[in-house]
This record gives sequence, structure tokens and C-alpha cells, in this order.
Amino acid sequence: MLSGRVLLVIDMLRDFIDAGGALSCGEPARRIVPLVAEKIKEFNRQGDGVIFISDAHEKDDREFSRFPVHCVKGSDGARLIAELEPLVLKDSYKVFKNRYSGFFRTNLSGILETLQPAEVHVVGVCTNICILYTVEELCNRDYRVVVYRDGVASFDEEAHKWALQQMQNVLGVEIR
Repeated sequence: MLSGRVLLVIDMLRDFIDAGGALSCGEPARRIVPLVAEKIKEFNRQGDGVIFISDAHEKDDREFSRFPVHCVKGSDGARLIAELEPLVLKDSYKVFKNRYSGFFRTNLSGILETLQPAEVHVVGVCTNICILYTVEELCNRDYRVVVYRDGVASFDEEAHKWALQQMQNVLGVEIR
């Protein structure tokens, strides 16, 4: 890595971001799209790593007992939102997960070990679910983590605020 940074783009998928998505985070998610796009462009321009982490469930995933069916592998809802698709470069990394953490049974740990970033920057949804649990594991692995306040969102505003406080006060994450 030239500058020692990596950007994680978590769950910027149609089922979470688009208004008609199966588990849409609504207007708060739509508001973060410009900043997320700008961060991807910035990291691409500077030659820093960009890792797209995407929810990808089987049709009978047990998570669907708690949440509506969403991001089923191969479905339109599991695709990256249209605004971000053109920003995926050939050397962008893609990680597919079926749990809240981007690390659970994925190759994320190996990618980060290869890239050896000094900082991991994070944008996406949902702040209190997949962002929080992925960031917690980043911190457990001693990465310096930066989360963009205006680059994360949730369908639950109170839980969003709580998760930002937890990440900052308990995990020591820099919230920008």
C-alpha cells in the first residue's frame, strides 16, 4: 500500500439503500451515498485499497427469522446500488458475507493481512449491525479504524447514535 489505507464499503446494496429495498434503511441511507461515492473515488485515485463487503444469503438463511428476506445471492437486491457500480475497479476486492461481521467465514482477514494497512476506513450500513460488528473485529485485530459519521446509516436513528458512541468510547475508533 502506498499510503497505508484501506476503505471498507459495507452493504451498500439495493435491498438496504433503495427506497423499495427489502430491508431499506430509508432516507438516512440515501443521504450517505454522495459521501460514500466520494470516498471510493478518493481511495481509487490515491491507489489505496477498496474492499466491497456485501451481504449474500441463501434463501433459507436463519437470519430471516429476525429480519425480512433480503440480499439473497443472485437477486437484484443483493447487487451494489447503481450509483456505486461504475466505481468498482478491476483491482477492487469483493467479500461476500452471510453474518453481521465482515470477518465471519470470509476472506477479509487474509485480504487485510496482504494489504497491511495502517488505517482501515469504514462507510456503509447498518451502523448498529454490520458496521459495528465488523469494526469491533477490526479493533480486536489492532487496526486503527476511522468511521465517517456522514458515511454510515441505519433504519434506527437511536441505535445508529448508540453504535457511533460505542465505537468511539469503547473501541477507540476515530469518528470523523
